[in-house]
Order: sequence, then structure tokens, then C-alpha cells
Amino acid sequence: MLFNSIDFVIFLPIVLLLYWYVTNSSLKLQNLFVTASSYLFYGWWDYRFLSLIFFSSVVDFLIGRKLSNEANTNKRKLLLWLSLIINLGLLGYFKYSNFFIDSFVDAFLFFGKRIDVQSLNIILPVGISFYTFQTLSYTIDVYKKELKPTKDFISFTAFVSFFPQLVAGPIERASNLLPQFYKKRTFDYNKAVDGLRQILWGLFKKMVVADLCAEYVNKAFEDPSQEKGSTLLLGAIFFAFQIYGDFSGYSDIAIGTSRLFGFNLNRNFAFPYFSRDIAEFWRRWHISLSTWFRDYLYIPLGGSKGNLWLKIRNTFIIFIVSGFWHGANWTFIIWGALNALFFLPLLLRKKNRRNLDNPSQGKILPSFADFLKIASTFALTVFAWIFFRAENLTHAWKIIIGIFNSSLLGRPKYHPTLILLIIFIFVLIEWLGRENEYAIEKTGHSWPRPIRWAFYSFICCSIGLFMQTNETPFVYFQF
Repeated sequence: MLFNSIDFVIFLPIVLLLYWYVTNSSLKLQNLFVTASSYLFYGWWDYRFLSLIFFSSVVDFLIGRKLSNEANTNKRKLLLWLSLIINLGLLGYFKYSNFFIDSFVDAFLFFGKRIDVQSLNIILPVGISFYTFQTLSYTIDVYKKELKPTKDFISFTAFVSFFPQLVAGPIERASNLLPQFYKKRTFDYNKAVDGLRQILWGLFKKMVVADLCAEYVNKAFEDPSQEKGSTLLLGAIFFAFQIYGDFSGYSDIAIGTSRLFGFNLNRNFAFPYFSRDIAEFWRRWHISLSTWFRDYLYIPLGGSKGNLWLKIRNTFIIFIVSGFWHGANWTFIIWGALNALFFLPLLLRKKNRRNLDNPSQGKILPSFADFLKIASTFALTVFAWIFFRAENLTHAWKIIIGIFNSSLLGRPKYHPTLILLIIFIFVLIEWLGRENEYAIEKTGHSWPRPIRWAFYSFICCSIGLFMQTNETPFVYFQF
């Protein structure tokens, strides 16, 4: 079920009413209702894959209980490895089987030998990368004795399947979300209004910014060899806004929807395109995944400690694995490796944590120095996004060589005026609200009511005016 669908517009109010007015008499009943609603939400896409979520939930719940009663170090490690093998095994089978088969065939072709191996016809379950990492974080934290294992199976299944963030995050740690299922929730009007405001902004990001940019990007990148450099450059820039509007828009809707139910999810985006270097970008982009890899992979590998070789190794491992997490394609691996190359000089010079504050904090306009840093970081990010968007490495190369030629100064084939205007308005609102959790969190609070409601009406009308006639899925559903 898509957030930007009629189905969800009907689903959400019904679930909310039943949640607050029918099931609120019992915490266990309320949690059971959350689980049932989440399974309905996910099963709307394909009910057959509900068994995978339930199986992962059962496995990690039982392993967590077993860990709580096991003092032997070797047996505890065995239980942890059992969770890792089962969860990552399922993820690997559904997401990467065809990639390894095709790469195996291509390797033989490289040496002049052809082998006939059929790719498996495997359907990738929506959101499997997200809920797999969520359940794994629980088992790992219990193993490390940083979290007490739960005895409440209903609360645990609700935590794993919580529908607002089930299919595209944020990837919630059990230490943050699971305890919220133990406590009675009461309706908070101000919290609900704030949630609705964030949902509205998320829908604007997705249905106006991302979907408008997607139309241009799809046409520009369909056959890059036939397009001017200026068209392809705008396509790359617009894709940067498409992926940001699409994914951060989903996160905003997820976080806002959770607030309607009395839950607090962690922030997933912090205005990443205002970053002044790549290290800051990765502190602001897909925060839940970046911190997951930091805590469960990068730090255990040694992080930035150790000699020069270890620092380089760990940096490339974390970024390449992150790229591979996004998809079974060499383009994602190159995308990850490029970001490692961009990040490494900052780490080696110990400047990767120099920009921890907001850019030009407290000022309306950025300083000239900040502007140059933001522009250069955005340019590096746009270049890397080309590989993320490309269908394969050949496609990516055609886009790149198409951009860097004399036609770069020519007039674009498609008219970008409307999209540029929308992006300008969007960036302006985001810049003015960059010190908040989301751009319009405090916009209009001090305005007269008519002006404030005119602003919200503008956003609603924009969504209605530019919304697609067909439902457009979120980009990160494929991951």
C-alpha cells in the first residue's frame, strides 16, 4: 500500500479511529491491533510475503529469549550467528541471487567461455532490507547486553512490522521503538497536528518535487546518446532532487503518521544538500542506515583507529557495503566506492567532523565560504548519483560522456522552467527551516491565521495540481 494512494487515504483514518476509540482500553489489544493493521498494510502488496516478516520475528524473538538465559560465551556467539545467517541468508537469497548468477556468467564470458545458466525468477519482497536490519539490531543489542530481551511477543511483532516505517524506514533500533510498545499511549492533540504537518510536507516532497523531477529525468536518461549535455546535466541535478524528495518525503510521512499513533521515530534526513563536505552529507542523509552501519560494522572493524591501511580498508568496506545494500547491481557498488573516495581525504586529514553545526546558523543567507562548500559538495553528490540512477555501468558512462562535451552549453531539449521554479521554492523553504526537525515544523506559528492557512492551502493545492494520475511508487521500495 502506497502512502500516496487512495487506499491509504481510506486505510489511515479507519485504523486511527479504531486504534484510539476501540482498542485503547487494553495496551496488549492496542499492540495486537497495530500488528494486524501492519500486516494488512504490507499484505496489500503481496500477502505471500507476510510469512517472511512473521518468520523473522519468531526467529529473533526466540533467539533473544535464549540469549537472556545463556551465560556461556561460545553458545551466545552461536545464537548470534544463527540470527545473522538466517536473516542475512533470506535477504541474500531474495535480493542477490540473480546478481551473483549473472556475475558468474559474465566472468566466464570475460575469458571467452559461455555457460548457459538461467537466472532465477525471484520476486524481491518490498522492504526486506529495512525490516531485516531492524530485527538484526535487536538481536545484536541483546547479545551485547545493551538491551534486555522482551518477553512480550505481541509487542515485538508490532515493533518489527510497524506499518509507517515497515517498507522504507527509518530503520528503528529496538532500544528506541520497542519500549514505546510497553507504555500506554494517550492522544496528544499538539503531537497529532505536528504529525499532520510533517505528513503534508512529505507529500509535497514526493508528489510535487520528486514526481515532477522524475518525468524530466526519465526522458533525459532514456537514451543519453541522443541528448545534449545540458539536458543530461539537468537530468542529473533533477535526479538528485527526485531521490531526496522521494525518500525524505517517505520518511516525513512515516514519522508524521507515527506521531498520530503516539510514537516517536528517529529523524532520517537533516537537510543533506546543505552539507559542506561529504562527511557532513552522510551524517545528514539516510541517518538510520548510516548509523546502523557505523555501529554494527564500521566500529567493530576498528573504525578510524589503527594504521593508515586499516582506515582506508574500513572506509571502503562501509561505503561499498552500503552501496550493495541498496541494490544488486555494479552501479551501486561504484556509487559506494565513489563516496568512499570523496570521504577518505577528510578522514585522513582528520577533518571529517569539522562541520557539526548548521550551515550559516542564525543567518538568513549563507556566507560566501559556506555557499562554495555547499555547491562543491552538491556537485560531487550529483556526479555519484549518476551511477545510482543508471541501469548499468555502460548507461552511466554514456550519461557522463554526454554531459562533458560541447553541447553542455546548448539549450536543453525539454523545458525545465516549471521544475526549476518548484525546486527554487522548495530549496528556499528548506533553507529557512533548516534548523528544525523538518522544514515547515515552525513555519507560520507566529503568522496571522489567514496567512498561515493560505500557506498550507498553497501546499495542498500544489499537491492536487501536480499529482500524477497513476500511483507512483517510492524509489526506495525496490531496496
